[in-house]
Amino acid sequence: MKTSTRFNLLLVLLFPFLGDAQTNQIHILHANQTYSNTKQYPGAMVLNGDVQVEHQGALLTCKKALFYQSDNKLYAYGDVLINQADTLTQKSNHLQYDGDSQKALSWGKVIVQDKEIILTTDTLRFDRKTQILKYDCFGTIVNLENTLTSQVGEYFANDKKLSAQQNVKVINPSMILKTGHMDYYTSTGRTYLYGASTITNDRTKMYTEKGIYDTRLSLGYLLKNSTIYYDSNEIEGDSLYYHKLSGFASGTGNLIITDTVNKIIVKGEYGEIFRAKDSIVVTRKPVAISTVEKDSMFIHGDTLSITGAEKEKLMKVFHHVKIFKSDLSGKCDSLVTHQGKGITELFTNPILWSGENQITGDSILLLSNPVTNKLDSLKILKNAFVVQKDSIGFNQIKGKNMFGKFINQKLSSLLSKGNGAVVNYARDEKGDLTAIMDVECSNILFKLNDNRIKTIRFLKKPEGKTYPPSKFPEDRKIIKGFIWRGNERPLKKEDIFIHD
Repeated sequence: MKTSTRFNLLLVLLFPFLGDAQTNQIHILHANQTYSNTKQYPGAMVLNGDVQVEHQGALLTCKKALFYQSDNKLYAYGDVLINQADTLTQKSNHLQYDGDSQKALSWGKVIVQDKEIILTTDTLRFDRKTQILKYDCFGTIVNLENTLTSQVGEYFANDKKLSAQQNVKVINPSMILKTGHMDYYTSTGRTYLYGASTITNDRTKMYTEKGIYDTRLSLGYLLKNSTIYYDSNEIEGDSLYYHKLSGFASGTGNLIITDTVNKIIVKGEYGEIFRAKDSIVVTRKPVAISTVEKDSMFIHGDTLSITGAEKEKLMKVFHHVKIFKSDLSGKCDSLVTHQGKGITELFTNPILWSGENQITGDSILLLSNPVTNKLDSLKILKNAFVVQKDSIGFNQIKGKNMFGKFINQKLSSLLSKGNGAVVNYARDEKGDLTAIMDVECSNILFKLNDNRIKTIRFLKKPEGKTYPPSKFPEDRKIIKGFIWRGNERPLKKEDIFIHD
């Protein structure tokens, strides 16, 4: 009685394991010929001709197979085909399969196909439990729109995801993507890039070291050390967005836009680029930088835009505009630069400082050589006023309009036309004050050296006189309309970001 009880208990304990073993066992469905050859294939059953094997819902067919029943392993040769419940098929010349682990090693013209992709390689490892396929001897994946190649790949069939590494390339009719490491989702066409990557389409090239690119929508998010190149522009930023179909790009954080033809750099914290409109708009801390003979000019405002074709570009800067260059600085409410013409216009209470000269007027125009960007001349229109500070007063020039010429970036001459007036403190070579001029004349020509007045020529009959310093009337020291604004002058490039 005790022996029978122990035997029944043993059966109860063994039954689950026997059931599992039966479930995991490889089943031979058909073969034209079966035999054993212990000398050549010890421990194996040889299956020849129209071999059909079933395991865990997958059907395997081949020309020849070696079945090791005790190890639950199969070696298949010739036209090997695995059909996994109509969800995935795999072809190869050779296959090794372990029924217990459900892991397969295939080699020789391996082709895997599911509803999303066709994968080809020479050697492939397939884990049926995890539905993960791996290759490390170069593989190609083709789906609806893309062809992907890589040296190493890991395909997650359940997630429709390929993790590809080493010499990765994705090609479709409108794009070539190259990277060292990426995750590619075959059902969406979306790629996740890791490490140095380039994306090229039409006239645009992108570089990033981390990003997301949707190959179907031609849309990218570039997140690390990224640059977009198109036409003559280069766009860099902490985070870049690009949409090919709309021709739109944007950048956030340490944005740098470089116009390589016009040699202008625009920086900021956020900007947008509209390719079809040839338009750039930067709205957070924008600053435009142009270089003339190794000396840079910095222009800042609340909003900066550049629009127009290559030789017709128009730069507009709005509100709290400031300019800084080593020998020229200024401020105004708005500024417009016609780059093709070399004209910059300052509007609404504009002011410039050229050397020691404070220049004001209703509007100011700076004219530069369009090729060299060298400053050539300036126009001060309506209520023109130029002031220099002297140790005991202010040299002042007033006129309806004024026209100046620059030589080597320094103001060399100034013509006052209409309602001209001058107060000038004349000094000798030692710097001693010799006389004070107080004269009105409709047209006056001034010659300057090192930004200081050296000669004055009256082109029409003047009215007024020159006084000895001790005889100069106090009430004549200031010409009507005079305002000294020296405390507003940007003295270094960082000052352009200060709102007065």
